[in-house]
Amino acid sequence: MRRLDRLISELCPDGVGFASLGDVAEIVRGSGLTKNDLLESGIGCIHYGQIYTRYGTFADKTISFVSENLADKLKKVYPDNLIMAVTSENYEDVCKTVAWLGKESIVTGGHTAIIRHNQNPKYLAYYFQTSDFSQQKRKIAHGTKL
Repeated sequence: MRRLDRLISELCPDGVGFASLGDVAEIVRGSGLTKNDLLESGIGCIHYGQIYTRYGTFADKTISFVSENLADKLKKVYPDNLIMAVTSENYEDVCKTVAWLGKESIVTGGHTAIIRHNQNPKYLAYYFQTSDFSQQKRKIAHGTKL
């Protein structure tokens, strides 16, 4: 018996509940933000391309910023939200996710989805790296866009 199966039978004798992402989260599509908008100071932001080139599974600091004026027009990412890249140049990076663990809200733009939820953000971020999620993603991925 696999270790996970033993833990489930020991800790959850009545089984493990199931909930779809839509049951525990709201998914908000980002809009507007180009590389040309990025600054060295201002309001923290994460550009979709940075999700798979500059960030790991979670972050508490941004490497880029935007002006306060632009930030007012962009979608907000609150602490514990996840930011998902919804476009990529390859299949593996489509839906790569970073959990925002910073204390302040930041912003993000197009080609992202913000996952607002009431779950453990690290757990969700790790789930999006599993083979189970990859199999589900493969069912609906179209080229390098999802």
